[in-house]
Amino acid sequence: MADTWTIGKSTFASRLLVGTGKYADFPTMKRALVASGAEVVTVAVRRLDLSKKGEASLLEWIPKGMTLLPNTAACFTADEAIRTARLGRELGMGDLVKLEVIGDRRTLFPDVVGLVEAAAVLVKEGFVVMPYTNDDPVTAQRLQDAGCAAIMPLGAPIGSGLGIRNPYNLRIIMESAKVPVLVDAGVGTASDAAVAMELGAVAVLMNTAIAEAKDPVLMAEAMRDAVAAGRKAFLAGRIPMKLHAAASSPMAGLIGS
Repeated sequence: MADTWTIGKSTFASRLLVGTGKYADFPTMKRALVASGAEVVTVAVRRLDLSKKGEASLLEWIPKGMTLLPNTAACFTADEAIRTARLGRELGMGDLVKLEVIGDRRTLFPDVVGLVEAAAVLVKEGFVVMPYTNDDPVTAQRLQDAGCAAIMPLGAPIGSGLGIRNPYNLRIIMESAKVPVLVDAGVGTASDAAVAMELGAVAVLMNTAIAEAKDPVLMAEAMRDAVAAGRKAFLAGRIPMKLHAAASSPMAGLIGS
């Protein structure tokens, strides 16, 4: 059977979700999106310039067939996030929404109180809510209780490239959640993506790690492969860590023994 995952009414084979910000130009972005093998691409609704048409519009450069995941980036209150999500739906982007309510401009950490408030409202309005949150199991539970379709805890601050800073909290969230858990933000390189998947994440969402790499297209390929490898390793089940060596070959029956 195909190793797929489902969010709302959509089912995907790729477990890598990508963004559209910070690229040097649209052609590079498009090549990276294709190379990533991703089926879901997130777009910041508030940063879309709707006056631009044709090749001047970001939306024209998104590969055909990719599912748009509008996000509420740059929203600092629950009300702003709710209005932005509604705008994305009015623009024909569907009911999926990556919900962000930012609480601090320097660190871009979430405002978890506003996040839960906005999530509850949007769920009641029929949105399939995927909230970007911190790596706090209590907040994750409250978002799940509010009806969110997934939980998206950060691996590290947005754009930091620090990798997975608190794997233990992420594991607690994954073990407790009854909805998909996707690691969002903080990935810097392919090994970070693999670690996230090995922990048990359903998928990984990233933008800066690809867009600001020296070679975004090559990094997109690396992230694609790392996510796939991490998923296979999780399914295979790693061996227990041991303090002392354990011989690969049996000691009994050795010549001369």
